[in-house]
Amino acid sequence: MSPAPDGFPSVEASIELKGSRTWVYVVWAAWAVGLVVYSQTFAFTADEGFHLLAAQLVMHGKRPYLDFCFPQTPLNVYWNALWMRFFGDSWRTAHVVAALETIGAVILASRFVLTRLPERAWRLAGAVAATLLIGCNSNVADFGTLGQAYGMCLFTTVCAFYLAVAAVASRPTWRAALAGACAGTAACSSLLAAPMAPVLLVWIWWSNRAGNRWTKSAAFAVGATVPVAPIIRSFLRAPAVVWFNIAQYHLHYRVIYWPQPLGHDLDTLTSWFGDSQSLLLGLLALFGVIYIRTRSGWSPERRAEFFLCAWLAIGLTVELAVARPTFTRYFCLLAPFLGILAIPGLYAIGSRVLQPDRPFWPVLLISVLCVGSLIREICVYLDSDTWPKYEVVAQKLKSVTPPGQEIFTEECFYFLTKHPPPPRLEFQYSHKLDLPPARRAAFHIETDAEIKQQIAAGAFWSAATCDDDFVEDYNLDKSFQSQEKVRDCPVYWGGPPKDDSK
Repeated sequence: MSPAPDGFPSVEASIELKGSRTWVYVVWAAWAVGLVVYSQTFAFTADEGFHLLAAQLVMHGKRPYLDFCFPQTPLNVYWNALWMRFFGDSWRTAHVVAALETIGAVILASRFVLTRLPERAWRLAGAVAATLLIGCNSNVADFGTLGQAYGMCLFTTVCAFYLAVAAVASRPTWRAALAGACAGTAACSSLLAAPMAPVLLVWIWWSNRAGNRWTKSAAFAVGATVPVAPIIRSFLRAPAVVWFNIAQYHLHYRVIYWPQPLGHDLDTLTSWFGDSQSLLLGLLALFGVIYIRTRSGWSPERRAEFFLCAWLAIGLTVELAVARPTFTRYFCLLAPFLGILAIPGLYAIGSRVLQPDRPFWPVLLISVLCVGSLIREICVYLDSDTWPKYEVVAQKLKSVTPPGQEIFTEECFYFLTKHPPPPRLEFQYSHKLDLPPARRAAFHIETDAEIKQQIAAGAFWSAATCDDDFVEDYNLDKSFQSQEKVRDCPVYWGGPPKDDSK
């Protein structure tokens, strides 16, 4: 079998039946089209508004940390702002970009199985199964299609893995440097992906088979620092502000909105018991590790490559488990690596039940389960909020607000109306932080008490929300002269109600 220039066997060389590779390409194409369609129809979460608004602010010259509160690493925001500049600041632009990133991640993971699985008869079927196990995972479909950083992290983490595997088998150091750059990009898009860099660095040093391991490790480390440049530049200008957004907020203030984070986290970490997709993916991956370790007879090099998936999954799990609070959506970053490990597990089970060289029925069963589970998940949430619904509400809000008047609303409606939020109102979750006035000013934060005073004083002409708690917290029903429900979301306008007693 002849290797490709990247150190991997070519797809064509890995499949012996002439023309059979067409099947995996058809599956890739069909799934990719479905994911893009989903991204433009049902993909939505209210938290996404904060990220889209940040990209819109960046597109108009604002700087994260220095001009508005943004407790995230910033590369995905800059990336979205770049595409919005070319194709318009719409959620559709961000969703297409995220969907394409997720598609790239899944295809790369599937191609790894296609070219690296030692059991030749299962390579094609395994690639199809990997595509559907990863791509039809509800967390991947739901959150890998949003303007948040999940799509970027999925793509860059799989790229980093792919490049690291190629780097240890060849003398040039550029693959190691690129692997570091991809791992650094993932971490600088979301801190959830931070464990990728140290795990890959140690693995490259330990598993190197060609060239100097120290040179490659240094190249990886240098590559990983390049994406940090925007953060370093901001840190040099305002170290306390950047440190608060990147570290202090997550260490001390995220729990404010979750009074009992330990109970919440325990519920999140045990939710996989009731999630058939996660349970199936995790069990197959576990069987895959056991099979590779005890029964496979694979070469040490090939075993090391698949075990790297296990180490990456473990590193990410530890990081995600200790986040306070944590959420099930975070664990979508595990899917590509568990999906790769799941294929040897599926082979170990299928080859014992049926003939080892006949993967059709096991893969068909897994495919039906994955696709059916995702379709059911989508159907259950057909009546949930979507961006098209919010666009209708935003249009009403825009129509009742005269030019020059301020709006009080959530991030998603600031984004949709293209109405810049008043200073310090860019990040809704910051309003409950109890900080000294000087620090609040430096961090661009307004408190709930200050906002309520502004509402009472008539600082806002209009308001809108689809969150009942938002209405209750700010007493919006009694703070404006007029209101109308649009798609079950109240829209308010006319400034504060007149006092008839005077």
